[in-house]
Amino acid sequence: MANTKSAKKMVRKIEARTEVNKARRSRVRTYVRKVEEAIASGDKSAAAEALKAAQPEIMRSVTKGITHKNTASRKVSRLSARVKAMA
Repeated sequence: MANTKSAKKMVRKIEARTEVNKARRSRVRTYVRKVEEAIASGDKSAAAEALKAAQPEIMRSVTKGITHKNTASRKVSRLSARVKAMA
């Protein structure tokens, strides 16, 4: 358990940051899920629109330190490949 003043403050800061990061991670997952659902339904235009909305959100997670740059690029790349492959 934290026993110095600075350690106690860090615990508070970490808790606050964790909440923010959790919300951001959840937001990204929601956007990705919308793309995947559109792909599953077979609606290419809806999937393309969902991907267009998801891409900046995924990249924003990189600038906020939620995901690594390569991970985000890989996710965008794989989603766009799946949208492109739709009939």
